[in-house]
Amino acid sequence: MPEELSNDSPAVLLFPHFESDMYRTAAAEVTGLTEQQLDFESDKWGWSGWSIRRQLSHMASGNFRWFWQRWGAAMYPNGLPSGLPSPEETWALTRSKYDRRLDEDIYWDIGVILEKLHQGLALGQTILANETVGSMRGKEFEFADDGEWPWYYNIHPGLRRDTEVPTRIWFTLETIFRHRYFEHITHLYNIQRIKLAQGLSTESVVPIEGYMSLPGWDLSTP
Repeated sequence: MPEELSNDSPAVLLFPHFESDMYRTAAAEVTGLTEQQLDFESDKWGWSGWSIRRQLSHMASGNFRWFWQRWGAAMYPNGLPSGLPSPEETWALTRSKYDRRLDEDIYWDIGVILEKLHQGLALGQTILANETVGSMRGKEFEFADDGEWPWYYNIHPGLRRDTEVPTRIWFTLETIFRHRYFEHITHLYNIQRIKLAQGLSTESVVPIEGYMSLPGWDLSTP
């Protein structure tokens, strides 16, 4: 991701992948796969416990959680974008009974999951279009930390713990987007590994950065 940008630079230059690359590379990996290929799971590797379909569903759900469900209108100070999900749909997208995934009773078809991935990434692009590099690094959003992700602090400089409430942390807007990018490529890499486990070819080269660059991260392939 670009490093040498002035505070006045448009935020879209800080995260150019959100405009089209993140959707395009994910769609290219799953388009044309059979239902059996999409649903292949194995306990042979830690990264193959979720199928390709479920990896993609998790990616799509995460964008709605971070760009809408958690902080709502606070992320859109210039006005809410059109096409936001209703409260009922937001629940199905972000808080279903399926672990951190879209509600599989509603969003199972791979084409529908891709639509939701595109919709969530578009929300991110809307935020970026109304921010500068400086505002991305200055705006903070409150979050609760129960110690689940100790490795988080080794990656994100725009993250601070509240001095009065130990379980309260603050994300800069830049950190939120960096997290979404790192999550996206991590699960895209998982999708590629699951394809390789089935003897299928992959469509792109995923950069090994972010969470995957942490010491001890499992980068194994079949």
